[in-house]
Amino acid sequence: MNLRHSTALRAVAYGTFYRLPLVLRRRIVRAVVPKYVVGSVVFVHDSEAPAPGRLLLLRQPPGVSWTLPAGLLQRREAPIDGALRELHEETGLKLSRADLVPATPNAIVHAKGWVDMCYHAFVPASTAPVRADGAEVLELRWFALDDLPKLSPATGRLLGMFGIGPAAAPGAVPAIPARG
Repeated sequence: MNLRHSTALRAVAYGTFYRLPLVLRRRIVRAVVPKYVVGSVVFVHDSEAPAPGRLLLLRQPPGVSWTLPAGLLQRREAPIDGALRELHEETGLKLSRADLVPATPNAIVHAKGWVDMCYHAFVPASTAPVRADGAEVLELRWFALDDLPKLSPATGRLLGMFGIGPAAAPGAVPAIPARG
């Protein structure tokens, strides 16, 4: 098949597709396009800690490794609102939209089919009202960025993408915005 013939077939296919009712086009797209699960993750930094800084991590069942506050978005929930909801549910911290700084990059697309929308928050550890509920979260603790505990594989990879932890590229500078 030559290029001209291939282009003509694609033009016919697209022309036919765009003549279909919108509802039917959406169903076709949902059936054909890969599905992604979207969640929000919050890097909670201790605003009082000297360099290199400290991060709030949590241990969830089964309790063998540490993770970041995170969770899946609810239907039609904005990523920043999902981040705030999950942060409150998992740590007890009640922050506002203005308290979250979008990470750079803000969206991390993982090969296994999920997307993490990432945010930074800066809170004073000495007065932050954090709490573990004992069910979803077994323990919360602040850790120095240069002395992190055993991380879940997904958390280790995610932190590494931001230049933090053992999975960071050698010599990488952590991608942390200026403290709020």
